[in-house]
Amino acid sequence: MSQKINTAIIGFGMSGEYFHAPFIDANPNFNLVKVVERVSEKSKVIYPYVQVVKNYEDVLNDKDIDLVIITTPNSTHYKIGMEALQADKHVIIEKPFTRTSAAAKELIDLAASKNKILGPFQNRRWDGDFLTVKKIISSNLLGELIEYRSHFDRFRNEIKQGTWKEEDLLDSGLLYDLGPHLIDQALVLFGKPLSVYADLRTQRERSKIIDNFELVINYSKLKVILNSGFLYKQPLVRFALFGTEGSFIKDGIDPQEATLKNYKFRNNPDWGIEPECDWGSYNTKINGLDIKGKIETVAGCYQNYFENIYEAIADQKELAVKPEEALLTAQIIELAIESNKRRSVVDFSLA
Repeated sequence: MSQKINTAIIGFGMSGEYFHAPFIDANPNFNLVKVVERVSEKSKVIYPYVQVVKNYEDVLNDKDIDLVIITTPNSTHYKIGMEALQADKHVIIEKPFTRTSAAAKELIDLAASKNKILGPFQNRRWDGDFLTVKKIISSNLLGELIEYRSHFDRFRNEIKQGTWKEEDLLDSGLLYDLGPHLIDQALVLFGKPLSVYADLRTQRERSKIIDNFELVINYSKLKVILNSGFLYKQPLVRFALFGTEGSFIKDGIDPQEATLKNYKFRNNPDWGIEPECDWGSYNTKINGLDIKGKIETVAGCYQNYFENIYEAIADQKELAVKPEEALLTAQIIELAIESNKRRSVVDFSLA
């Protein structure tokens, strides 16, 4: 392997353009060498030094490429991931990592046999609001946590044309799109659950996908509720935490995505910093006294994901986002689908 990690991105849709390329380009430990774009050459307009190729096989056959980032449609993640590992590449796979837990296990086993890094992409572990929630929980500010609510809401009341994300596919729909983010964050905080209950709905006229979901994940005393939908003109709160001593409520969404879409990543002194008007509020009791106030949101830092990938490849450091954790997320999604079919709670032992 060269001193720098020669990297290729397969696919240059929203994920490749905004969530991967800017960080690979800005990190001096990586070289962004190739981008796979079947139709356009948009990546070359932004990064004139890259080579645009039309087929991902051109990347896999290039012996100088060390790391492959897969941002293609969900249904291709497993196939391209397998082929990339077989070609002796380190691999990052966008969420959902794989549709099934069985497929995730196959990728994990192959990566281990090849001694290659296999990184599920979960940038939202570095959302500022989530980092703040982690800080609040670890500080025991609210006492024993009894309920955790996380919402990731959008408003799109018409069917978006020309995208596979609106097609009736096994791995399309919000449960596979935003679900992995919410599930992963809950698993980071609380680990493997006891059971899952899911309500999956198709609500928009002419919609072919699950466009609303609510998951209730049970941890004995703690109830975790994860929700997302396309018909929230006024979004619900992003996070709501309730404990034996108090509560924390957080509106708004981490600003990093919006900043990336405005191409304001490099040399941005305000990167990841949320304005005070979006800080969350708490109402709790400390030493017998009722206390209310706002908590400054921790600055988000998506770049930390890629720095960890570099350290894992170059220095054999532990992955921050492990493929086994993505397997667990896939198991939760499988249980959610089963729960919705049964209209009942499904025990995690069935995973």
